[in-house]
Amino acid sequence: MSSLPWRKSSYSPEQANCVHISRTADGTIRLRESDDPDVIVRTTPAALRAFLRTLKAGAAQP
Repeated sequence: MSSLPWRKSSYSPEQANCVHISRTADGTIRLRESDDPDVIVRTTPAALRAFLRTLKAGAAQP
């Protein structure tokens, strides 16, 4: 998996604790954290969008 073109999240700090994302040829989304790059979470674009919508909705509540 090291050949995937990983991108660092723009919300991650410069040095450590970075979230990286990559998309495979078949459209699968891969996520990893810089402190443990061998652990890779696979998901679909639709599932990731739903997850992010849920996080944003929870963040808006007091």
